Amino acid sequence: MLSSKSHKYTPVQDEEDFRDDKDAPTSPEDLNREDPLSYANGQWASDSEDDEYRNDKSKTKLLSGRSRSRRKSVSSLGSDDSTHGGSGAYTHRRISSRIRSIGSLPTQHLSPRRIGVAVVVVLVLVVLLGSWKGSSYLPHVTPTYQSNVRIDGESPAWYPSPRGGTMPRWEAAYEKAWDMVRNMTLAEKVNITTGTGWMMGLCVGNTGPAMGVGFPSLCLQDGPLGLRFADNITASPAGITVGATWSPALMYKRGRMMGYEARRKGVNVILGPSVGAFGRIPAGGRNWESFGVDPIVQSYGAALTIRGIQEEGVMATVKHFVANEQEHYRQAFEWGTSEGMSSNLDERTLHELYGWPFADAVRAGVSSVMCSYNQVNNSYACQNSKLLNGFIKDELGFQGFIQSDWLAQRSGVASALAGLDMSMPGDGVHWADGIPFWGPYLTEAVLNETLPLERLNDMVTRIVAAWYQIGQDGWPKPPPLGDGGPNFSSWTDEETGVVAPGSDDDATRVVNQHLDAASGSGFSHPGLARRIAAEGTVLLKNAGDVLPLSRNGWSQSDEEEYEIDMDGHKIRVAVFGEDAVVPEGGPNQCADRGCNKGTLAVGWGSGATEFPYLVSPWEALKRDFKKSAVDLVLSGEPSNVKGKGQEPVKAEEQDLCIVFVNSAGGEGFIASDGIKGDRNDLHLSKNGDKLIRDIADRCGRAASSPFARMQPVDDRVDGPNAKRGSGNGLGGRGNVIVVIHAIGPVLLEKFIEHPNVAGVLMANLPGQESGHALADVLFGRVNPSGHLPYTIAKKFDDYGPAKDLIYSSSDPIPQQNFSEGLLVDYRWFDANKLTPRYEFGYGLSYSDFSMGNLQITQKYTEHPEPFPEGRLPDEVEPPPYSDKIPPPSEAFFPSGFRKLKKFIYPYIEPDTVITPDLDPEWKHFLLETPSPAGGGEGGNPALYEELVQVEVDVTNLGERSGHAVPQLYIVFPEEVMDGEAPVEFPPRVLRGFDKIRLRGSVSAPSPGSALPDQAIRQHNLASAGQAKPMTPREKLDAMIVAAKKQKKIKDQALAGGVENDEQPDEAVPVESLVPRGDPTVHTHVHASNTSSSTLDTNASGHNDGNQEYLHQHDKRIDPAGLADDPETKAKSEGQNAEAAVASAKAAAEEAATPFPDLPEPPPPPPEEGEPLPEPVDGDIVSYDSHAPLPGPTMAPNFSNPDHIGHPQVYNIKEVKEDEWADGGRIHNRVGQPPIHYATGERQTVTFYLTRRDLSYWSVQSGNWVIPHGTFGIEVGWSSRDIVVRGRLW
Repeated sequence: MLSSKSHKYTPVQDEEDFRDDKDAPTSPEDLNREDPLSYANGQWASDSEDDEYRNDKSKTKLLSGRSRSRRKSVSSLGSDDSTHGGSGAYTHRRISSRIRSIGSLPTQHLSPRRIGVAVVVVLVLVVLLGSWKGSSYLPHVTPTYQSNVRIDGESPAWYPSPRGGTMPRWEAAYEKAWDMVRNMTLAEKVNITTGTGWMMGLCVGNTGPAMGVGFPSLCLQDGPLGLRFADNITASPAGITVGATWSPALMYKRGRMMGYEARRKGVNVILGPSVGAFGRIPAGGRNWESFGVDPIVQSYGAALTIRGIQEEGVMATVKHFVANEQEHYRQAFEWGTSEGMSSNLDERTLHELYGWPFADAVRAGVSSVMCSYNQVNNSYACQNSKLLNGFIKDELGFQGFIQSDWLAQRSGVASALAGLDMSMPGDGVHWADGIPFWGPYLTEAVLNETLPLERLNDMVTRIVAAWYQIGQDGWPKPPPLGDGGPNFSSWTDEETGVVAPGSDDDATRVVNQHLDAASGSGFSHPGLARRIAAEGTVLLKNAGDVLPLSRNGWSQSDEEEYEIDMDGHKIRVAVFGEDAVVPEGGPNQCADRGCNKGTLAVGWGSGATEFPYLVSPWEALKRDFKKSAVDLVLSGEPSNVKGKGQEPVKAEEQDLCIVFVNSAGGEGFIASDGIKGDRNDLHLSKNGDKLIRDIADRCGRAASSPFARMQPVDDRVDGPNAKRGSGNGLGGRGNVIVVIHAIGPVLLEKFIEHPNVAGVLMANLPGQESGHALADVLFGRVNPSGHLPYTIAKKFDDYGPAKDLIYSSSDPIPQQNFSEGLLVDYRWFDANKLTPRYEFGYGLSYSDFSMGNLQITQKYTEHPEPFPEGRLPDEVEPPPYSDKIPPPSEAFFPSGFRKLKKFIYPYIEPDTVITPDLDPEWKHFLLETPSPAGGGEGGNPALYEELVQVEVDVTNLGERSGHAVPQLYIVFPEEVMDGEAPVEFPPRVLRGFDKIRLRGSVSAPSPGSALPDQAIRQHNLASAGQAKPMTPREKLDAMIVAAKKQKKIKDQALAGGVENDEQPDEAVPVESLVPRGDPTVHTHVHASNTSSSTLDTNASGHNDGNQEYLHQHDKRIDPAGLADDPETKAKSEGQNAEAAVASAKAAAEEAATPFPDLPEPPPPPPEEGEPLPEPVDGDIVSYDSHAPLPGPTMAPNFSNPDHIGHPQVYNIKEVKEDEWADGGRIHNRVGQPPIHYATGERQTVTFYLTRRDLSYWSVQSGNWVIPHGTFGIEVGWSSRDIVVRGRLW
């Protein structure tokens, strides 16, 4: 344990010598394990009198020239090497940084031996520093225990830490916060900044309270896609799936869902969203937590998620800052190195790529930023003053607090001075050892003036201000201040348990109330998760329009041609691959989802959640295929499916083969199947490529196949677009559909051109509604609208330098150089003229869209000034912090206080000797000049001035309604110079996107099977209360009413068209909406003009810009076949209502007996039996489109009162309930000319380009600059599929 006596910090005097020291201490025992030369026979290699060192109390301050001697800290002397149960591990620290690690070092008597050793050390440092004079890098020294370790790194210093409270939007919160903080004791202030330790509270992170002023302890909880370690929540689709939706509406709505559930569980701070890992390395283990490999996609995802979370009253955390791109070597101990790796990148790359989404997160008002484990330019991210003070707090004007990733803190006073505000989880070098960097040592550092009191006041006030800003002062407070706080435990599922299981406290109380957090919000959380997963599924290949499928087993495009000729035979459909099923042990059998068993719905690590249930693809397919028409089987290939009693299926005898494969990975503290977080390659897991090729070679080959008998070989079309196999002897005659679940891009070349592989879908990581969402797309209930948020290459090497993940290194600090600069993903492919298999932004649809009529409006007729306006003075003065040091008695342990073992307290012992430092290092800082790029939240407000308006018309060419995703790219001018240095640009960069729904052309639907709104609503209200379906009589009555209504509307349509506000209802199933017995998804019939059945789950999203608010609709087909049975289906447009009623009766009789073998997935939590409200203005699914982000509104000549600045996705508008559809893209009929129907809906999409969008980061000026020259404006469907082009200036 730590000594309770005085520990004095001896800082260095030289400002350069103090630059962002990322050196971090470790215990002697740890040093001995890592380097036998450092600590031998129980003694330090540089000091054989270690016991004397620990206990000596006198003070030493040795000066030699400008450099002071560095002394060892006792921060972790005597600590044990504890392991942990959560994310991350722990990094070794260097002796040299131990001086700065605590904020107070042990004082000691000076023996002649020690003086001599100290003098030698100083002389060595002077020589080494002198030898580096004039070097392009900062000085290096060689510590005693390892070689070639940089002490001060290559990142320039930036001091002092800017104070918060300078932005108008935060002014009121800071006034309240300072009124509270000024009345806190020193111990209370430290208590708020330091976590209580791992497993020292109900959450993964817990701070202490300030009981004297009524400030509560805070609960911080993972994660980026839902609450970790909590029950009765939603396991939503992962960030990469959300990015693949390209839907600002769903990004925002998912944030609302996450915030609502966190608030219901009593969580103050969500540790999400994630925008780092950015996705630079395609095999990176945590890419799946963020939104895609582009700053714009990341910015949209982060900013809208943050706004959704915080509008529910929960603080959001954007992470991991910054350049945390791989799991290998992210920190020590996990990988056998004494230091975490260094990500080395230049200023321009930081600003234009990796820092860009953090700027938009700050502009969206995020409460917290989490710094990452890794070093950046050889200075640890959590004590890199250039990044934390200079970039986040000064340039971006961040007003919230910076917290460390769990054990990412690497020093004490140094990290506080560099800008860190909160230490998480509180422990220092090791997990759960109770030895912090801050806690009592931060208290002592203030008392001995090693840390200025002003800095501590700013740290605390930032945290309290964020609490006020979000409105949590109105929450019930947790014990001992109240009965609120978290109502779940991260450490046990039992109702009662220990609050701090990491301590020696064995007192128990109720820790799990099992509150249902996924209900009561006014919209269906399972329905929203299902919709996101469906819209996040990317259709990569659809040869011959094999998709969507009919429930009879055919492609819907071929239904009319083949169903009559079946001669009583059933279609044979087989499902292959263990990814189709939930493993026998259940979806949560591996901690933190740390294995690849069964269907892959999430990556592993701290970003994962507990599944309340997981609907497998197999369950959903069984529900959808009609038993009377399809012989559906699950193959025993591969072996783990055999455990379900299945035998291998002969693919040769199948007409349709559906193969499920995956590629798994996750956070680095978990290893599974030889994958240690980062993937080893981009191939499919468990020989998935071989499985696909084998099935494709054999599917439908046998002559006994019913399809083979009715479809001669020579009638088929050869080539990649063949509808029914190749006919060339290279494969079978059945179609093969491949479904891929993956944490990132995979290589497809081993099977993608196989003639029998007709359909390929990238379903990403879909979350709990996996099977339902996939079936929605496969059967056409949801028109696919997902687009790739990354590039899929033909060869791994095509990804360029960014592909080179460091799997092994002999360097004590592995160095990862971002040598590609801005050329990541599609930018690299474009710059090097490499053809990918599927480019960034690519995605097919069941619809066809066109684009044209590009209009570019410039705010300035002449080229704008290259620089933004100069930085303006702060509009608000920060709080007037006091610098008066309080008496030590404020921080003494209270009399009779019971201390828990390993619990981290802010108190010091009454006999602690405090020796003031009369010349603290922080008084010698060279004050940095504020950045000209700063001055507002997210940067200089002038950067967000809108200079260009771009408009383009998008039209639906077909009958099927769908979503289109127009993407705006810009091309920078050529021959640009930054001073005397040429400036290179990627060939094109994304600068905006939107997702709009467009109705298809009007056509009369098949009458006779649609249910009116009220009938559906009554059915589901009954189900919500009693979980029972409609009786056949009720269903028949409803269908008769619907048939009459359809006849009337159809006649109107045939007589002269149907008005938009009275579209004919589609064929609407009743029981197919959710699993039988699942009352949670309330439905609403909606008028449409596609030929597929359509329902609304009311899991609403919304559209942005000039687009409508998107109401949630899922097109589902009932298991009983009411909608598309041959007996009940309308055969022509002239079918009368009486025939429809007769068909409805027959179908209702068939539906009276449900299928006995339908699977029953565990139902989600009930919605408390409450009906869903009609969507109205101000409903929970929308937010005020007039609530501006920081920054200017649009320029007057672009007058639009709703528009509030870039990203343009922030302009959310409500629309009528009946305005909806599913998504799509043109050119979806690969290899065939587009089929033109009567033109459907057309909309004008509007984009806005700001000054920042048109600028590059000038290294010479340290500012954003618009280059002179002509810009290209390009709008298209992907980074390669550009449809319209224009020029600017």
